[in-house]
Amino acid sequence: MARMQTVLTAAMAFALALPIAPTALTALSAAPAHAEEPVDLIMVSRIRDEGLRRSQVMETVRQISDVIGPRLTGSPQLKQANEWTRSKLDEWGLANARLEPYPFGRGWTFSRTAVHLTKPQAMPLYALPKAYTPGTGGQTGGPTGGPVRGPVVTATLKAEDDLEAWRGKLGGKIVLTDDPFDFAEVDEPKPRVWSREGRAGLEEVKIPEERDAAQSRRNMAYRAKFRLALNRFLVEEKVLAVVEPSSRAWGQIRVGRGGSYRADESAGVPALVMAAEQYNRLHRMVMSGQEVEMEVEVETRYFDDDPNAYNTVAEIPGTGGGEVVMVGAHLDSWHSGTGATDDAAGCAIVMEAVRILKALDVKPRRTIRVALWTGEEQALLGSMAYVGSHFGSWSGPDDPEQRATFPAYAWQGEGTLTVLPDHAKLSAYFNLDNGGGRIRGIYAEGNAAVKPVFDAWLAPLHDLGADTVSLRPTDNTDHASFRGVGLPAFQFIQDELDYAAHTHHSSLDVYDHLQREDMMQASVVLATFLYHAAMRPERLPRLPLPKPDSPQP
Repeated sequence: MARMQTVLTAAMAFALALPIAPTALTALSAAPAHAEEPVDLIMVSRIRDEGLRRSQVMETVRQISDVIGPRLTGSPQLKQANEWTRSKLDEWGLANARLEPYPFGRGWTFSRTAVHLTKPQAMPLYALPKAYTPGTGGQTGGPTGGPVRGPVVTATLKAEDDLEAWRGKLGGKIVLTDDPFDFAEVDEPKPRVWSREGRAGLEEVKIPEERDAAQSRRNMAYRAKFRLALNRFLVEEKVLAVVEPSSRAWGQIRVGRGGSYRADESAGVPALVMAAEQYNRLHRMVMSGQEVEMEVEVETRYFDDDPNAYNTVAEIPGTGGGEVVMVGAHLDSWHSGTGATDDAAGCAIVMEAVRILKALDVKPRRTIRVALWTGEEQALLGSMAYVGSHFGSWSGPDDPEQRATFPAYAWQGEGTLTVLPDHAKLSAYFNLDNGGGRIRGIYAEGNAAVKPVFDAWLAPLHDLGADTVSLRPTDNTDHASFRGVGLPAFQFIQDELDYAAHTHHSSLDVYDHLQREDMMQASVVLATFLYHAAMRPERLPRLPLPKPDSPQP
């Protein structure tokens, strides 16, 4: 509490030391570059007071991660999270709290996994199923399960030629499909926090490498086609299960998608990811000629009653003009942990930022709209669908096979860009999806015109450690859906903490790896950005519309 009071006192002293104009917006004169960008220091102090004294961010993230748990797109848990977040935003007084649907496919859950080595000795093994793969009882509409037991073999199944080479040889077997994990290649963890020197290094922008967009799409089409062929092959060959090593050391299990969430596609056979250390031992024993046998039990269930997934959307209405400022994070997660750092933390911070503004009874010039996306882990599906419905989209490839196999994000830059009327009304989109660490600044995505604006907004937040604007572009989060159609969209610079080294998509992605003080700081910084973006006289500067096949980061 003492530290909190010190921070607030410093902020108030900073505000009172400057001349305050009668209007709500006060010009910040700390540096010539900031002189023309209005910054409301009184509101900054009020945001800090609410966010640092009466925060609800940790209770929000606990509800999403601990109580609701993992939230795979299409699962009942994600729909529960949709309903809870919609209800909470409505309870806080936001308007038009709603769930916006988009086509997805079948849902999936798993309720039991038991994997044991039975020969040459008995011992339990640590493994989890990949998402959307069937249980050991086969593909049915109800729960699947029951143990299967069989000999363990190794087989390389990475190309169509491999399938022909192994045809007729894998029936009734449990197949190790990958090479052993190479512990000599374990990446050193990145620093847990951005140092001042490290943040300074973000000012250097690297020139992008040459990129062949057409070849990238051909490669993507081949991978999608091969995945379907592999699933059919495994079913035809009556393989009992396939196992691959985790991509992380130290017993972490990092899972992703297997099978298929489309009911018209083969989901293959039970596919599991095993702790790398245990996988390597099995692989060595098989390769040395030892007889190895395993028993696998995976209980899963598919849900075909509702083919839609949903984004949670709500807003603080603006007082005029029809323009909008948006902020978002993704509500879905993988199923190995509870999705705390990826991205319940981002959702809780986003929700806390709008709660702060609503608690202060802010009357923004522009509508502030919050969106909690789903389908992010399946390739930005929720944000892509929203952007396509509200702002604009690319026509995509002409080739029917490519259109059937490409995910929506791969269409960006392909064909013709069509913009809708609301495209002109979005001032900015801000995204949070790099764990629960402190916000140290923001990536300006090559938009030099917004740098002095963001520098001004950060100036009264330097004592909280937020002080950096980098012109570097970033990718692989929902802001790319907006940026791809020429909208100003930005991702924040955050401390890594345990995110990249341990929690990302892994069994360690749980509440314990979140820090209360960092979550509160991030909420205050985000609320400050939303307020000023919604109140500035003009919308944020834009880059020109992207051209077809423009190189992406």
